[in-house]
Amino acid sequence: MSMENDKVLRTKLDQLECHFTWALKKDDMDLNRLDEQFKLDVEKKENPTQIYNALAYVKFLQGFQEEALSNLMTSLKLYKECHEEEFNKSLIVTYGNLAWINYHMKNYTECESYLQKVLKINENMSSESSSVPEVLGEKGWTFRRFSFKYYEKSKECFKKALDLEPEVGKWNAGYAIALYRTEYGEFTIENSPVIKQLRRAIETNPDDDVLKVLLALRLVMYKSYEEAERLVEAALERSPDHPHVLRYAGQFFNNKGSMDRAIALLKNALELSPNTSFIHHQLALCYKMKKIQLLQKGNHHVRGPEVQQIRDQIIYHLEMATTHATGFIKAMSDLALHYGEQHDVSRAEEMFQMTFETAKEKNDNLHVVHFHYAEFQFHCKRDEVLAIKHYMECRKMNPGSYEGKRSENNLKRIAEKRINKNTQDGEAYGILGFIHKEKGEKTQAIECYEKALSYGENDEYLTNLCALRLSI
Repeated sequence: MSMENDKVLRTKLDQLECHFTWALKKDDMDLNRLDEQFKLDVEKKENPTQIYNALAYVKFLQGFQEEALSNLMTSLKLYKECHEEEFNKSLIVTYGNLAWINYHMKNYTECESYLQKVLKINENMSSESSSVPEVLGEKGWTFRRFSFKYYEKSKECFKKALDLEPEVGKWNAGYAIALYRTEYGEFTIENSPVIKQLRRAIETNPDDDVLKVLLALRLVMYKSYEEAERLVEAALERSPDHPHVLRYAGQFFNNKGSMDRAIALLKNALELSPNTSFIHHQLALCYKMKKIQLLQKGNHHVRGPEVQQIRDQIIYHLEMATTHATGFIKAMSDLALHYGEQHDVSRAEEMFQMTFETAKEKNDNLHVVHFHYAEFQFHCKRDEVLAIKHYMECRKMNPGSYEGKRSENNLKRIAEKRINKNTQDGEAYGILGFIHKEKGEKTQAIECYEKALSYGENDEYLTNLCALRLSI
């Protein structure tokens, strides 16, 4: 094909609505995790044409073009088994993907053929492909499944589809889940957009038990425990073998503190989806909570072997989570911390350095790594100076996160303990100054930095003090 013809063809391909034109960046995804997840989804036979479309694109990114083409042909075959119409708008994405994969394989005749099929569908529509609810729905689903970085885009797509077809259940469900992933503002149970949309989604999808468990998880945030538990128990009764229902129910009972129930449900989910990193991670979190509960009972010497057994379970499930999802930052940094708890300090340090590098490369959860590294320094290496440094980094990066709040509390506890021992500890007042400064409490921050400087010279405290005085 001549360069001029290739340029014309690429212009037409770029105008299509499909995975190849949705700016899905390879660096934003864990392709191995997606590959495993979509294969499991295929077995469930839910939205198979959609799943095969997504799996095809993953295979393309992995460099397996023949497999990508095969998956797309399967998607098309499954659609035709259920529908007679060859030029339905539901096929816009599949035909677009087929045009692109054939272009990359230099099958230009087939590429042009699928382009023509998309054009024929467009001729019968009054709107652009980008405004078709079926396209918006698949786009929203794709953004949600491929990376957390695309959650906002997913929400926008489902909202547009819902504006066009407000009574359609799958758009209501998609928008509800997208909101669940993105909305964490200061709301009441009455005005929470997530709760309102989840209730609406359940109305339009009364048999969707996953939505009920998600609603329960959000209701707990507003202390509506009775309704939440009713929803979870009803979902488990109706869908006892649904892996998503089981894993979210496990998360619910974990949050509630019913660790044995949570672990049992998650193990059931793991039998259905053995290679799911999310479930392994949730099991690790359950065992962590069980370990904390055990340690809080005291008598550590007697309970030592039991605590060690639980710690072994935590490490096993974190290792499995990181094996099945490379680049799982939260699991990686938590695993490094637990290596430290096992007194395997060199292995912990090595794991932390790898996790820091991965988090920086992916721009993903770096504050979590700083928090776990601070915990490692404080509890395993007894290096309070380095712990303080990394708690501060975590607090600066993400103050509203669980790790950010824990870091602030730990810094406050360290500072207050030091002041109780020595009322002239300048560094302790410097820590309190940092906390007040980060919270925007300028007057209190100035007072703390002035105290810190009165007990010893420190250029950082002086710089912060001058900046604060100038800003008032």
